[in-house]
Amino acid sequence: MILCAGNGEVFPFATSIGVGMVESSITLTELVIKNKPKFLFFIGSAGSYGEKEIFEIIHSKSACNIENSYFNSNSYTPIENLITTSENVSRETIVNSSNYITTDFSLGEKYIEKNIHIENMEFFSVMHVAKRFGLPAGGLFAITNYCNENAHKDFKQNQSKAMELLNKYISENRDKLFANSTNGK
Repeated sequence: MILCAGNGEVFPFATSIGVGMVESSITLTELVIKNKPKFLFFIGSAGSYGEKEIFEIIHSKSACNIENSYFNSNSYTPIENLITTSENVSRETIVNSSNYITTDFSLGEKYIEKNIHIENMEFFSVMHVAKRFGLPAGGLFAITNYCNENAHKDFKQNQSKAMELLNKYISENRDKLFANSTNGK
């Protein structure tokens, strides 16, 4: 099952699941219960904490849910906050998900130190649902902005081109992308 958020990030070959972690997890759970797919593959935009470049295409099989307050020792979580299907997570680009967009560029270094390079609001939910139902999963992202004070403005400015780049990338690599998704690699 190929997924996207919707709200401007729509692909003719993907099912929209909603924006943010709550809406996407509820919608995706309903979809999986109605018709369990062989795999879940999410496609969308992402912000970079600093090292990934605008319009770079990123593959990932690892997602986390870390809030900015964690880096200031102002919070903790008793729940699992990293989900991966990668055999070598140290070489993986980890995608952070939150219902908030990071606008403090100085926090990017703290994420990068933990091998977390990009953020997307829905991917952790996708990975969590995949894990719950025993499904292989992955994602493909186009960087639209840096996580700084201009994040929203740059996202809006770059979103259309990022979607075009993802469409092109998928059409050129479809067999390779989805063959790997179905066998869990």
